[in-house]
Amino acid sequence: MANIKSAKKRILVSEKKAARNKAVKSSVKTAVKHVRTAIEANDKAAAEAALKSAASTIDKAETKGVLKKNTASRKVARLSSAISKMQ
Repeated sequence: MANIKSAKKRILVSEKKAARNKAVKSSVKTAVKHVRTAIEANDKAAAEAALKSAASTIDKAETKGVLKKNTASRKVARLSSAISKMQ
């Protein structure tokens, strides 16, 4: 454990930040999972609705700095291409 006051504060702040980032990443994973399950069920309408929600969640994660710009756009692009490949 740190002895210096500023070091103690940094530990607390970084723990809060890590918890917040973990929550955002978890919500992104859940949103992506909803899209994947809709694709596997061959339900295009549900997949498109889930994609709209997932894209919003991914963009929010990017804005908050949890995901990098290219990572966020890659996730959305892969999901949308998977939906467009559905019959």
